[in-house]
Amino acid sequence: MPKTPQFQDLDPMIEVIAAHADGVNLPTLMQALSDRFTRRTLQRRLADLAAARRIVKTGKGRAVKYRLAPITGEMHLTLLPRSLKAVGEIYVPLSPESAGIKAYVRQPRQQRRPVSYNFDFLEAYRPNQTAYLPEPLRAQLHALGRSPMDHAPAGTFARDILNRLLIDLSWASSRLEGNTYSRLDTERLIEFGQAAEGKDALETQMILNHKAAIEYLVQDADRIGFNPEAIIALHALLSDGLLPNPEACGRLRRRPVEIGGSVYLPIALPQRLEELFAIVLGMAAEIVDPFEQAFFAMVHLPYLQPFEDVNKRVSRLAANIPLIRRNLCPLSFIDVPERAYVDAILGVYELNRIELLRDVFVWAYERSCQQYLAIRQQLAPPDPFRLRYRQALAEAVRAIVRGNDLANEGTVRRIVPSTVAEADREPFVALVLNEFKTLHPDNAIRFGLHPLEFAAWQQDKRE
Repeated sequence: MPKTPQFQDLDPMIEVIAAHADGVNLPTLMQALSDRFTRRTLQRRLADLAAARRIVKTGKGRAVKYRLAPITGEMHLTLLPRSLKAVGEIYVPLSPESAGIKAYVRQPRQQRRPVSYNFDFLEAYRPNQTAYLPEPLRAQLHALGRSPMDHAPAGTFARDILNRLLIDLSWASSRLEGNTYSRLDTERLIEFGQAAEGKDALETQMILNHKAAIEYLVQDADRIGFNPEAIIALHALLSDGLLPNPEACGRLRRRPVEIGGSVYLPIALPQRLEELFAIVLGMAAEIVDPFEQAFFAMVHLPYLQPFEDVNKRVSRLAANIPLIRRNLCPLSFIDVPERAYVDAILGVYELNRIELLRDVFVWAYERSCQQYLAIRQQLAPPDPFRLRYRQALAEAVRAIVRGNDLANEGTVRRIVPSTVAEADREPFVALVLNEFKTLHPDNAIRFGLHPLEFAAWQQDKRE
């Protein structure tokens, strides 16, 4: 009785056959396995494997070849009910040029060409000659942003809507950084100091930092401009408690940085960075039109990346400097789609193209103006007497609070500044007393008083 072949002993033969996808002939097999099988034994084993359907024999005579048998099996397929899933994206209206930028930056990172800082991009700009925003567009923005305080001192309009601006801009700018605070959470934090439950402490800190930076812009609107001191101060306020290296807060960076999700490599040399920072701010300061100035800051501050982090936040608040100074509607970035903003910034970084960011800027400003339109219509024209003695009024209010005095007629008469004309002293006393009737910690900043400073005085006087 013939022996049943032990197929596990034939693994070397199987390995040789498997190595020849197009089949292998007997001489080749003999050459590879001569130390294991005689020719006759090899032929018997091949016949056994073929009978067991582990290999397939093809051809005749000298053309015979052996190859592994194909693997077969059965599959049972059950079709489930079909369902459709729609995916949409909120975006801003795009010009044809912007659509091309969006398509490029949406490509996988590996398909985009790495680039470094391009000085020619900055050098090509000539303040008041080059225009990122065409004249008709600037005229449109001026018409949208005009407030009743056109000729009032710098920052008047922003001070009058300060409570709303603090909430809107703090929330919207933080949201563009991935902050998950809702607008209602932000309002509670800013107005009542109540941190939202379940939120990361860094998110709370980011909101509070925005509040402090906005108060700084509004309080010192007549002095703040595009100079290193102001922009570094903005960074110090916005980055407070948020950077891994606390020494980097309010300081130009001293090390290279990379940008997640981008192939752009910012300039690394600290000395060169400092030079370019001064050039960018010098050019921004020369620009006459407030909207062109605001947009220039949004383009070139993030592109330069002068700080280790928080550069985009600095640029968004810096864009409000010329708007606040000119009593134009501020830019709150309310409802700006995060992905549209990121795409637009990547277009500047990687292509030196500003069209998509311009579309985002214009849409965002129109949206901001819509938000403040109702408030703007409710504002009464400024009182000429109050405008004339604005500085004296602030001096008197600060003197009473910081001197820990009572806000009464006798105190006011004693501290009336010498700049108030004799004939205007009585109306001025009435003005100061009336001002204290509406003064509270959240609007005391108008007179250079910190909210906690005023709250302490208020509590002391009540007791």
